[in-house]
Amino acid sequence: MDLDAVRTFVAAADAGRFQDAAAELSITQQAVSKRIATLEKILGVRLFTRAPRGAKLTIDGQAFLPHARDLLQTEARAVASVSPGTRALRVDVIGRRLAPAALMRDFHRAHPEVELDVVTLFDADAAVGAIRSGTIDASFRAVTMPGRQLPDDIEATRVFDEPIQLLTGPAHPFAAARAVTPAQLVGHRIWMPGIVPGTEWAAYYGDFAAEFSLTIESTGPDFGTEPLLDTIADSRSLATFVGEQTRLVWPADHGLRRIAVRDPAPVYPHSLLWHRDNPHPTLAALRDHLRAERGNHSDAGTWAPAWA
Repeated sequence: MDLDAVRTFVAAADAGRFQDAAAELSITQQAVSKRIATLEKILGVRLFTRAPRGAKLTIDGQAFLPHARDLLQTEARAVASVSPGTRALRVDVIGRRLAPAALMRDFHRAHPEVELDVVTLFDADAAVGAIRSGTIDASFRAVTMPGRQLPDDIEATRVFDEPIQLLTGPAHPFAAARAVTPAQLVGHRIWMPGIVPGTEWAAYYGDFAAEFSLTIESTGPDFGTEPLLDTIADSRSLATFVGEQTRLVWPADHGLRRIAVRDPAPVYPHSLLWHRDNPHPTLAALRDHLRAERGNHSDAGTWAPAWA
């Protein structure tokens, strides 16, 4: 259906005269008549009857009018859904318990007026593909992974270095420690069944283990966070690594300990990725917010992979 003809029909119905509808739409009265005639031909009914004082809706015209208004409202919503500044900013945060989700919550608190659509994609390759296809506007990832480069049309900036913590049960040798060094962890078993080969987090923890001669095991099935916490809570030898901003909830009787790692402090390098041609104004606001929050960052006393 010709939406220009529908728009003209609604304007003529509201104005009551083709001449007034022409003035409102900035077209000629002849163009109004032609569009109405086209619409009547499509519908197979008369929509107006000529009257001494203008044009009057027929019974069919009265029946069609509310549906015509719905069509124009649907058109407006369709346009708004893809118009930068009116549609929601769609951002990938890797996981809803992880630091990027917390960064987006902070951004929304600072800008409650913005519309956000938060999604979770599997890895950096999926995120880059989604950005290039326009499925999402931005993604939080650790880049660049060893041996890989971002496409020329993708921008990235490092926005948050998240300290890594050791998580142990109450019977672990380090349970009472306030902090440990990477050197102290040599020879202890670190269990991380969620590590998937080829992902950016596998690259990070692989380099971390190699740099400090650590033993990080990813054997066994990954049943999720709760079974991992259950195992760590009951173990005298197993521990795991978690991000400082990772949200974890466990039963009181688990007695789990979150222990800082220092000298140096390993940090997970979160970057924001986006398409260089994306004009969404909220994307610019998000970048400005993250830049302000990062402030005068210093890498002194921290460790991150060379590729970060």
